[in-house]
Amino acid sequence: MVEAAVVLVMDNLNTHSPASFYEAFAPEEAWRLTHKLEIHYTPKHGSWLNMAEIELSVLARQCLAGRIPSLEQAQQRVEAWQQQRDQAQARIDWRFTIADARIKLKHLYPTVN
Repeated sequence: MVEAAVVLVMDNLNTHSPASFYEAFAPEEAWRLTHKLEIHYTPKHGSWLNMAEIELSVLARQCLAGRIPSLEQAQQRVEAWQQQRDQAQARIDWRFTIADARIKLKHLYPTVN
């Protein structure tokens, strides 16, 4: 019987690799865990991931700061916050432009002679 894989989508941070399991677990357990994973890495400069992190940061600061007495109240707060964000048509002001990319990521672009 084949075990179902856990699909894991993560960024390319240098610590995000199966090798990390071998630092935290015995070799047999690390091997078992790594073989349950189906790892998909996001592009190194995947702006969608940065935008998701920004939005989660806004949620944490504006909605989830402080003690929340129950799961139900947390769910109500998040729902109200989301409705307010949607109604205001809140957007992330993404500032990493193509011009910025051409400068910062120059080493990734081929040179044309």
